[in-house]
This record gives sequence, C-alpha cells and structure tokens, in this order.
Amino acid sequence: MTPRIYLVTASTGIGAETARQLARQGHHLFILSKNAGHVKALVRELSGLGAEIAWHAGDLANPEVAQTAVDMCVKKFGRLDGLYNVAGISARKFGDGPLHECTEEGWRTVMEINVTSQYRMCRQALRVMLAQKPLPENGQRGVILNMASILGLHPEPQYFSAIGYAAGKGAIISMTRSAAAYYAKDKIRLNVIAPALVRTPMSARASEDQAILEFITRKQPLMGGVIPVEDAASASVFLLTDASRSITGEVLEVDAGWNLC
Repeated sequence: MTPRIYLVTASTGIGAETARQLARQGHHLFILSKNAGHVKALVRELSGLGAEIAWHAGDLANPEVAQTAVDMCVKKFGRLDGLYNVAGISARKFGDGPLHECTEEGWRTVMEINVTSQYRMCRQALRVMLAQKPLPENGQRGVILNMASILGLHPEPQYFSAIGYAAGKGAIISMTRSAAAYYAKDKIRLNVIAPALVRTPMSARASEDQAILEFITRKQPLMGGVIPVEDAASASVFLLTDASRSITGEVLEVDAGWNLC
C-alpha cells in the first residue's frame, strides 16, 4: 500500500499511540500539538520507527494555527490523506461541572478548545481534500476522524458530570455526521471515536482516584478497569485506514461495556 499522509493533533495519549501504530504501518505523519517538548519527543520516537515526520507546535485556540498546520503538512508531503482531530481538554479547572455550577469561563473554554478547534481543522483539511485527486487504491480523497467521548452519548452523573464537556462532545458527533452526509459524494469519509475512560495523561485524575477506579471496574466490565491506550489507538487506526473504507458518519464507542452497564 502507498504510504498515506496523516495529520494528528496530539503528541501524548491516544493521539501519540495512534501515530506510533500508523508509523509502524509505514505511513507518514505531521504532528501538531501545543507543547513543543512533547512534540519533539514524539517526533524522535516516530523517526526511530522509520516514518517520515514533520511537526508544528501551536495552540489550536488560535484561529490561525489550523491553516498554518495544514499548509505546512501539504507543503512537506504534497497532500493530506487523513486528519485525526484528537486534541482536547477537561475544563473542570476553568469551571465546568453540573449545569447549575458551570461557569461562563468553563463553558466558553471547553467549547473553544474541544469543538471550535475541530471545526477549524476539519474546514482546512476538507479544503485540501476536495482539491486533491482521489487515491488510485481506494478512489477516495481523504478521511477525517474526530474525537468525542462516551459522555457525549451516555451520561454518568456520579463522577463525570461536566455539562460543557458532554455538550461539546455531542456537538462534535452532530458536526461529523452532518459533514459525512455532505462529503460522501466527494469520496471523503468522516467518523467519530467515542472512548470511555482510557489510561492517558488527561485521565490521570480519574485513573488515580480509588473510588472512581472501583466504579470503573463495574462500569467497564470487559476490561475490569481503565481501557489501555493501545486499544483506543488501534480502533482509531481502523477508522483512519482502508480497513474502514466503506464506513462514514459512524460513531465507534470504545467503552469496554460502559453503555451497557
């Protein structure tokens, strides 16, 4: 298979592990992340796997960063075959929480970073994909995978009540499905991955809380605890590659049984 060009908006967690798995398959990667130190460390690791890598350190809250990163990727590699919109935050420290407690700052921050940043990245990626020729192997122009959360579909009031976060993840799902319907005729696929509690730096607070861990043992019975990051990454690779070439507008719940319990 001809190596594909993927832009990943993260340098840790699920995004980083997905980049590793794509690199092992021989694909080329452009890494975009806010933390330059994290990006450089991941780039060194990916280069050791034999992948051709380019990168940019930029804050996706800045409206100019999406276009800058996409332009840099295309200048380096000549095209963009896949975008993984994985960057995001928990906004509890900014005031997110139950609806009656959620602050203006908490709501605004989580929407800007988790939703608006994905909108901007999708917009710029789609402009490139629409203008490029379909790949001869699959007849398609590109694929986009957006990161949501199980909380955008299946609420959990006891430990994970953050209205801004949940509303933002629901918005990502709606945006993706609407776009998938529009761009299918252009041979561009868009899907969503909605993980439950995965072991990543972002989930460290929850993953180290004994009461939450006991709850997760019951809530995610298939794993009996927190989901390994490799599992969420392998599901992401599936949705980004030709293994899922006939799938668009879908939401894949990687939840170890969360939605059933």
